[in-house]
Amino acid sequence: MTTTAIHTPVALQPAHPLQEFWRYFRVNKGAMAGLAIVTFVLLMALFAPWLAPYAPDLTNNAAFLKPPAWQDGGSSAHLLGTDAIGRDILSRLMYGARLSLVIGIAVVSISVIVGTVLGLVAGYFKGLLEIAIMRAMDIILTLPSLLLAIVIVAILGPGLVNAMLAVAIVVLPHYVRITRAAVIAETSRDYVTAARMTGASHLRLMFSEVLPNCTAPLIVQASMGISTAILDAAALGFLGLGAQPPSPEWGTMLADAREFVLRAWWVVTLPGMAILITVLAFNLLGDGLRDALDPKLKR
Repeated sequence: MTTTAIHTPVALQPAHPLQEFWRYFRVNKGAMAGLAIVTFVLLMALFAPWLAPYAPDLTNNAAFLKPPAWQDGGSSAHLLGTDAIGRDILSRLMYGARLSLVIGIAVVSISVIVGTVLGLVAGYFKGLLEIAIMRAMDIILTLPSLLLAIVIVAILGPGLVNAMLAVAIVVLPHYVRITRAAVIAETSRDYVTAARMTGASHLRLMFSEVLPNCTAPLIVQASMGISTAILDAAALGFLGLGAQPPSPEWGTMLADAREFVLRAWWVVTLPGMAILITVLAFNLLGDGLRDALDPKLKR
């Protein structure tokens, strides 16, 4: 007598949120390229003291405007050439990555913290407080961002810290508007109503219930905001209002090399390419995060 085995179906375990995120993120080839470039820039900035062949401010009187190693007159001692006072371009680009990333991360951190609190208050309480906050943000948005940053730095005085504060104020409205929109959408959901019925305080509702569900758009905006901060800080440095010489900030390097653009292409092109590639990488990374975190865009 034969018996047949009865197989009971095994319930499939749902994928971990991080695994699901990575599955959607890696489909976007541009985002993967952006992640690779951002990782490379981060590592280069972190290990600049050990990777850079020279100190960023070290001058060489025998190597003024030395071309890159692959060009006639170049030397392997200076792979990317030197500037007008004999400083190694490669070393200054590596150390400049540290400044640019610090600027981007600091600006985004300030903007995210202040913008999230203001947007949370405006979206949760509404009324006159919301009107006052949003009208102030609208006024900031009506002004050209770079012009507003120049005015703020002119009032505070030129310098790296003041430039970061100026850029943080310029990009602040984006985080306020995103947070407010997300809060308005979340406060109408059932879980917020249930928490309110149980006697939860306003602070608990705002920071424990509503805010964790508003993080996805903020993460996407923050990743793209780093590129905006780097670009605006480089523009201020180019105008002489940001990091001051001899700081190896990429915008300042461009400003120092303006008069040599026709004689020594590398002193202008290489810092410009560093800004372009880094900004593009963060934008690609932000696009990938948006596609992976937004349920509407998941393929």
